[in-house]
Amino acid sequence: MIARSDPPTRTRIAAEPETARLVADTITRLLDRINAISAGGPGWTRPSYSALESQAHRVIEEEALALGLTVSRDAAGNFLARMDGQDPSRPPLFIGSHLDTVSQGGAYDGQAGVAAALALIAALSARRITPPMDLVLIITRAEESVWFPVSYIGSRAHLGRLLSEDLTALRSDTGRSLSDHMRDEGGDPAAVLAMAPPPPAQFLEFHIEQGPVLAAAGEAYGLVTAVRGGLRYRQARITGQWAHSGGAPRGARADAVVAFCDLVMAMDRIWAELLAQGDDLTVTFGRVDAATPAHAMAKVAGDLGFCVDLRSENVEVLDRADTLLKSELARIEAERPGIAFALGTQSRSAPARMSGDVLARIERGAAALADQPRRMLSGGGHDAAAFASAGWDSAMIFIRNENGSHCPEEHMEIADLTRATLAVLAAIAGGWDA
Repeated sequence: MIARSDPPTRTRIAAEPETARLVADTITRLLDRINAISAGGPGWTRPSYSALESQAHRVIEEEALALGLTVSRDAAGNFLARMDGQDPSRPPLFIGSHLDTVSQGGAYDGQAGVAAALALIAALSARRITPPMDLVLIITRAEESVWFPVSYIGSRAHLGRLLSEDLTALRSDTGRSLSDHMRDEGGDPAAVLAMAPPPPAQFLEFHIEQGPVLAAAGEAYGLVTAVRGGLRYRQARITGQWAHSGGAPRGARADAVVAFCDLVMAMDRIWAELLAQGDDLTVTFGRVDAATPAHAMAKVAGDLGFCVDLRSENVEVLDRADTLLKSELARIEAERPGIAFALGTQSRSAPARMSGDVLARIERGAAALADQPRRMLSGGGHDAAAFASAGWDSAMIFIRNENGSHCPEEHMEIADLTRATLAVLAAIAGGWDA
């Protein structure tokens, strides 16, 4: 048993072909098993707090038990599997991600991080390496907020940070509450609200990049320094006036579609201006609904639904963009009589800085493979942000992804995830803090 290794041993562990094969084979097997579980249609669909999500959790439970890990679930249904370390008094290292997906999502978002975590533990076990601290594989519930309008449900529940009002949120496809769905899948909403926050520890999440940076650079993986926060209006609406397309003159129209286009172009201009000032921001209108039974080719649209998603690593920039958004709404209403905007309820997630100490440890492991992974920003929200916001030493590793994210075309090379996993293995084999 290796209790602590010097850098040459770290390099040797990372370079062993049989270890790399074990990691790659484990990742491949787990992804195949998880992705065999899905609703119909293109891509992969496992809604949050569904029987499909629970079934995927049970696949990992079976694999964890075969490795001799101690398994448990918390009141929210998050799955945990523990590998004992040398010193149980040290803050443990939690490694994991989620297994729910967006509707018709990809094969790697969430599941790649879970597969890498278990492959890492399998490699440590096979090489008879006892980590310096306990390792805990964690699979969080309900990370994808497309199902419930609440950010990081499972991780916040585990951290004792879920609120009573969060439990009343309705799932987008069923109209039933989070608390109802949680009970259906074996959770206990009342116990969730009573959960005490655990002592701060360490959290690491492998995840595919949801942008083109690594693919464009030809790099297998990178280290995330921060996760952008988000400010969202999920159920915004424009009300105008229905009219005949041939009978209503231009000056008399209150066209909801034209008003929406005005807003989109205004926010695109504002986005460009803020970027030119050096601010970090993204602006997305991800859903546009002007195709109800009331809409028709020969009608001026009197109603339109939409959502808007603002993201930044800086809270002040988010607030400034929100103020500018509302100013544009007021301008359009004044310039286009009969148009009225209703943004609806605002939801937010805070920006989160990743732990420099944990990133430095991973960099030491990467050096054993002669890798120098870049440091980069995450535009998407992840469980790692929830753990960081709770005071944990949290970190993320991005894996190259070729074809976008949240879509069936997601593409990740097993070799890239294997290499990133070996970097963390080398860091742990080298003593983690050494």
